[in-house]
Amino acid sequence: MKFSRILLASVLALGACGTADTPTTPAASGGLTPVKLQLQWFFQAQFAGYIAAVDQGFYREQGLDVELLEGGVDIVPQTVLATGKADYAVAWVPKALASREQGAGITDVAQIFARSGTYQVAWKDSGISKAADLKGKKVGNWGFGNEFELFAGMTKAGLDPGKDVTLVQQQFDMQALLKKEIDAAQAMSYNEYAQLLEAKNPDTGQLYTAEDFTVIDWKTEGSSMLQDAVWANTERLSDPNYQAQTVKFLTATIKGWAFCRDNAEKCRDLVVAKGAKLGQSHQLWQMNETSKLIWPAAGAGIGVIDEAAWKQTVDISMTTKNQTGDTVLTKAPEGLAYTNDYINQAIEQAKAAGVDVTGAGFQPATVTLTEGGA
Repeated sequence: MKFSRILLASVLALGACGTADTPTTPAASGGLTPVKLQLQWFFQAQFAGYIAAVDQGFYREQGLDVELLEGGVDIVPQTVLATGKADYAVAWVPKALASREQGAGITDVAQIFARSGTYQVAWKDSGISKAADLKGKKVGNWGFGNEFELFAGMTKAGLDPGKDVTLVQQQFDMQALLKKEIDAAQAMSYNEYAQLLEAKNPDTGQLYTAEDFTVIDWKTEGSSMLQDAVWANTERLSDPNYQAQTVKFLTATIKGWAFCRDNAEKCRDLVVAKGAKLGQSHQLWQMNETSKLIWPAAGAGIGVIDEAAWKQTVDISMTTKNQTGDTVLTKAPEGLAYTNDYINQAIEQAKAAGVDVTGAGFQPATVTLTEGGA
């Protein structure tokens, strides 16, 4: 059974989760149009731009009353969108394309993260610094469609992921690596990697530092895939009202992410106030690292889908096999898988309002983490 068929079963099963109510209607108090955005995960700085756009009134300026629907382990954002329980959703491109192949009518209308944030992290003394070094090692990964950059990287390095490494199902934390139960762990630059640097070295009583670890970055290994994108309902994109709403939604979203680029600590506070489960230093780290995945934005500006990056993601999705021999996709995406029409209009409107849509001068900060990310 192919990966996409497996995903379909889980998507259909999870579609009934109570994450959203009935489809939105254009009537709301104050003349605002209610809009629901399904997030991919729990509230954290990965979604700070949307949180800020709500808090700072950017969506309201566009006539939208936006409700952010928190994600979680048992929520598939693209399914919530495809079944009409949200108006837009944030999801990784490979996972969303797998859902499209099984019939989900969704379209990528803004590629917010232009770069991948996935790492494979090992101890400095392990001798692991590139994909080829994973041979014969215990390699942790989350599965659930998160593993394909890792598998593509190993395959490119000449390794058979099903034979040349010992694959270990990893929890969404770094405990297995810290306990040295595995040799390399999957981590997001903005989340799990920080958890390592928030942990105390029992031998020294001090926090671990970056010098204690090595990082395999799939961007440099040439196997990175597109991640957080804003997806719209494909069928509804034939409606001029939904088209106009999409431009308005993206215009405000651009303002939100630009605000967080320029006001990282303020957005950290907004995320914490929203109920984020990890602390202030962790959220500031995450805000900083998330901004690195967005800014500087090439070409016309934030959210534009780069054809080369899209092609690489699709090629890996069709050709890279995981340990069971499954691929993300069985064929190239059909129909309106993505469009830059709406983000380009939103960029022009944001520019007209004085927003820096490329962030060419963006300089990441140096964030000091504390124990446990508090």
